[in-house]
Amino acid sequence: MIPDPAAFPQAAHAALGDPRLKVALGRLKTHFVHKRADAFERYGDFEGLRDAGAAIRDYALSNLDTLLETFERNVTARGGHVHWARDASEARQIVLDILRTAKAKTVTKGKSMVTEEIGLNAFLEKNGVRPVETDLGEYIIQLRHEPPSHIIAPAFHLNKEDVAQTFRTAHTDLSPERALDERSALVAEARVMLRRQFEAADAGITGANFLTAEEGSAVIVTNEGNGDLTRLLPRTHIVVTGLEKIVADMDDVAVLLRLLTRSATGQDITSYVSVMSGPGDRDDGPKDFHVVLLDNGRTALLGSETGEVLRCIRCAACLNHCPIYNSIGGHAYGATYPGPIGAALNPGLLGLAKAQHHPNASTFCGRCAEVCPVKIPLPSIMRYWRQKEFDAHMAPKAMVFGLSAWAFAARHPALYRWLARVLARGLRLIAGRKRFVRSLPVMRGWFVARDFPAPQGKTFQELWRER
Repeated sequence: MIPDPAAFPQAAHAALGDPRLKVALGRLKTHFVHKRADAFERYGDFEGLRDAGAAIRDYALSNLDTLLETFERNVTARGGHVHWARDASEARQIVLDILRTAKAKTVTKGKSMVTEEIGLNAFLEKNGVRPVETDLGEYIIQLRHEPPSHIIAPAFHLNKEDVAQTFRTAHTDLSPERALDERSALVAEARVMLRRQFEAADAGITGANFLTAEEGSAVIVTNEGNGDLTRLLPRTHIVVTGLEKIVADMDDVAVLLRLLTRSATGQDITSYVSVMSGPGDRDDGPKDFHVVLLDNGRTALLGSETGEVLRCIRCAACLNHCPIYNSIGGHAYGATYPGPIGAALNPGLLGLAKAQHHPNASTFCGRCAEVCPVKIPLPSIMRYWRQKEFDAHMAPKAMVFGLSAWAFAARHPALYRWLARVLARGLRLIAGRKRFVRSLPVMRGWFVARDFPAPQGKTFQELWRER
């Protein structure tokens, strides 16, 4: 599976015809939507918490330079190292150079969307370093050679039978007669296999949910404990993260954690919250600590019409509530970040030419903005990218012609009223007794998934004039 955002229309069409994917996506409501709603209800003043979270993220983005300099200074004071990467290529090379210095051949990895963004695993394998994903979902899709389909649940598109078959194919040193019918058996087998990797790893790589300037710390949240085993057991620990993850201090993190865990999994708090603050001075911690800060187009978004997208704390609430994502899943997007956040972010990171389809994959129902814990105006940002697409003459010619024709009619009221009457009566005739129009020579893509209720009375202008 080669991710390709330009192939979104074809990939989305294929996803719509996948009955197994439809079953998997049906679990979004029970697994995430309902749990988030319950957590929202338990907290009380969740709207006030969202306001506080948005303010914290806005402050961090407005003071990004000074906060990052403070972070670097405090990490260095603790004996760690901060590396700055302008793009994916630089980030990959920095990580490889660190691993070569450490003579590392095997690396355990905690869950990290940024390492997915820069294609780190394939690069390390090409250069003689074996990365092993330790998050259960990431481990499963690594064995299957697939990208994540969801930001917080990478293997959400699979069922337990898929996982059992994957384990039987990959874990050939185990008994072929073993029972893998229950999820508990699958988890137990993964735990056994990963324990060997934790003990043998030469280095560990994690992402970071947040960086704190005042303490010079990186914070990760997990439910499996793999993050701590990844960072504590090897001699070398590398944090790879986007530079926008910075906040002022741990007080800000405390607020954002309340938002993140409730919005992501419906938990009041995750099982593990790990604060990483440099190399350890005891026997139970890494001796080398590195933080790789990735730009990769982020600073270009600062202060722009789309800059608020950098508030994102990667909770995936927008995905879980999006009717588009709920219909096609994450792989169809062909990018690291799917759903509404991908539609708002990808054109800025990948370029509009590559990701122009993503902002168009929206009903603009507004649910993504309603549930975003840091109040990112996702529909507004998607509209901005649509306008940029139109201005750059990249929009489909049929759509441009249709909008131009509508705009011409709208500027000529008499013509508009006449066309409205003709269309209303024409659609009623086409529908006949069915009361629905099921297809037309134009807008064929629109009719793939829906019918059009035929007008049954007068136009709005006619009713307005009468009443």
